[in-house]
Parts: sequence; C-alpha cells; structure tokens
Amino acid sequence: MEYRDDIEKSAEYLRLALAHMGRHKAGMHPVSYAIWYEYVAGINPALRERIDALLEDGKELDDSAVHRLFRDHVAEIDAHTAQRVSESFGKVMDKVSVSTSQVAAEASQFGRVLERWSEDVAAGRHVTTPTHNAAELLSYSHAMRQTVRALHTRLEESHREVETLRKEVERAREEAMIDGLTGLTNRRGFDRALADHLNGNDGLTQGPSLLLADIDRFKRINDDYGHLCGDKVIRAVAKILRDNVKGKDIAARYGGEEFVVVLPETPVEGALHLAEKIRRTIEASRIKRVGSNEVVASVTISLGVASWRPGESQSELIARADRALYQSKQLGRNRVTPAAGA
Repeated sequence: MEYRDDIEKSAEYLRLALAHMGRHKAGMHPVSYAIWYEYVAGINPALRERIDALLEDGKELDDSAVHRLFRDHVAEIDAHTAQRVSESFGKVMDKVSVSTSQVAAEASQFGRVLERWSEDVAAGRHVTTPTHNAAELLSYSHAMRQTVRALHTRLEESHREVETLRKEVERAREEAMIDGLTGLTNRRGFDRALADHLNGNDGLTQGPSLLLADIDRFKRINDDYGHLCGDKVIRAVAKILRDNVKGKDIAARYGGEEFVVVLPETPVEGALHLAEKIRRTIEASRIKRVGSNEVVASVTISLGVASWRPGESQSELIARADRALYQSKQLGRNRVTPAAGA
C-alpha cells in the first residue's frame, strides 16, 4: 500500500489509530498500528470489512488476531524482509531515543542552572558572584548547543537510514507482486490493483473491464510434452498479453494456466476487441517444444469479458467474467464471450 497522506491527515489518523489500539488486547507495536492506520484511513476496504465483522461479534483483537489481519490484508513483503526491516527500524529509533534523552537531560540541567541564577538575582546574591554565574550559564549554554547539534546530526543520519529502509520495502513489495514464472503481476497484485480502481471509482466515471483467460486443454499439453513445455507455453501466452497492454492496463497471472487483464478505463466494446486480438495472436503463434523444433499443436485460449457496473463488488465483477469464460469453454473453446449484461 502506498501512503500519500500529508502531515495533518497522518497526525489525525495516528490519533484515531491509537484510540482503537487502546481498546484491544494486542500490544502497541508497528503491526497493530499498521492495520489500524489503514482501517481509519479507509484505504483498505477488505481489511475494514474483516475488522468490522470481528467487532460486530464483540471480539477484542489480541496479538494473534492482529498479526493474522496484517498478514492477510496489509503485508506485502516476505517475513524475512519484514523482520530485518523491523529490526533495522528499531535500531534507528533507539538511536533517536538516546539522542533525545540526552537533550532532555541537558535541558533539565540547564533549566536548574537558570532557576538557581534567577533565585540569586531575586535575592541580590548576583552582586557578589556575577562572573561565576555568567561563566556557569555560558558553560551550560555551550553544552546545550553541542547536544542539539549532535541531535540534529543524528536525526539526519536516521532520516537517511529510514529512506534506505523505505526503498528496500518498496522493492520487496514490488517483487512480492510479481509472478516468478511469467514476470506478470501475480494474483495478489491483481487483487490489490483492482481493489484500488474500484475503491477510487465514484460511480460516475467509466469503470474497469476485465478479460479472464484460460489456456485450452493445458493438461493435455503437460501430459503430451512435459511440464517444461507447459511452462514455456505459459510464458509465451504471458508475453503476448504483456505486449498487448499499455498505460494503466495490467496483465496478471491469475493462477495455473489462467490469466486476467485489467483495463481501468476501457468500455466493454474495446475490451472485447482486445480480447479477440489476443485470441487470434495466440492461435496463430507457433510454440516449439523445449530442446527441439517440434511445434506444440493447437495452443489456444478461451476468454470471458466483463465490464464493471455501478455498485458491483470486486468478487461480483470477477464472477461474471468467470461465468463468461466458462461459457466460452462450453461452446467449444478458442473464443471470446461477453458476460451477461457485459
């Protein structure tokens, strides 16, 4: 999830998140803060729906529940990276904590010196030891300047370290959204991207269209030519999909031999046209068996196309596209079928 809230909004979300955290059994740690931040900010509909369901049952969230929510709805990096980043961030915060404690101690000492000097002035005692008092004040003032300067340096260092961690997390998130075999967006990345598009739609603008595709008789390809050849077919289909999307469009591997294309601003007519173009391209392609020039026979795909309708949920949109895909299979495969109501 990308956070773009300004300091005023994020401060308000912090206040609201802390209020929620205080009402539950889970510790006041970054994992708990992350789920409540996204909850109060309203940027994670699936998480909000899940938490609301738990709260309706009168449950208090403990650490187990919080970590499960984080894993299912927030985490976008692997556990090893998350642990390493968490430890590094902890070290950064420890450094800042030590520096701020030093400043607090110096400020407290300086305040006591000023208070004593003020008492001396009020009692007329400064007349006898003005030089001593001035020297002491100058000494503590110099010490304060040095401490504040050190804190400033430490904060600059911490800022650089946090920026490095941020880039590492962004890189890990991107990698976690990529399918290893094809290089396309994976199922998780697709779910997140489609949710973002639907969440940002006001019901007045053109909603996304979906192409749901499945390689025909893929099991037979694996059985006749082997799994290495099957993987090659999947990569070849993925490349054709990638070559035919542009701009904000997203091609993803939905699972196994299934693919999905998200077209954020394309009406159903344009989606059907693209689906037919992809179908023809794959039908005309000649994919050779691994290690030889033998052509894999009859690689085709079936597609279902659906365009979002106002008020429709993510699962309902996908279900309509899936039913259209199933109809393509039932009607003989290697064809494009629009969903009911498109």
